[in-house]
Amino acid sequence: MQQKHLFEYAVIRVVPRVEREEFLNIGVILFCSKQKFLQTRYALDKARLSAFYTGLDIDELKIHLNSFERICNGDKDAGPIGKLDMASRFRWLTATRSTILQTSKVHPGMCGADAVETLNRLFDQLVL
Repeated sequence: MQQKHLFEYAVIRVVPRVEREEFLNIGVILFCSKQKFLQTRYALDKARLSAFYTGLDIDELKIHLNSFERICNGDKDAGPIGKLDMASRFRWLTATRSTILQTSKVHPGMCGADAVETLNRLFDQLVL
């Protein structure tokens, strides 16, 4: 029988006008301590985002999302947050904030041996 591992995830959202609390799901971030896994997956549908809010700067949004990836990976250019342990990086990325790029509350789940498969499944269900 395949062993299950606890994981946590949050949905990455674009919130162009924070005061209106309207958002589009664009990605997922998943953390599985047992598998030493922290990764994000996102997609930017320019037509959909532009229809949602015409003043959105897609290039700036990409810069912020690239920061999410660098922090997940613990890259050297990810600043002091990138030097934290994996769990702390996940907590920092999913902390409540009132900016154009936000995450949902953190949700738990159980995954099999392949956290990437779980990330892809969640991405397909919650973003696409």
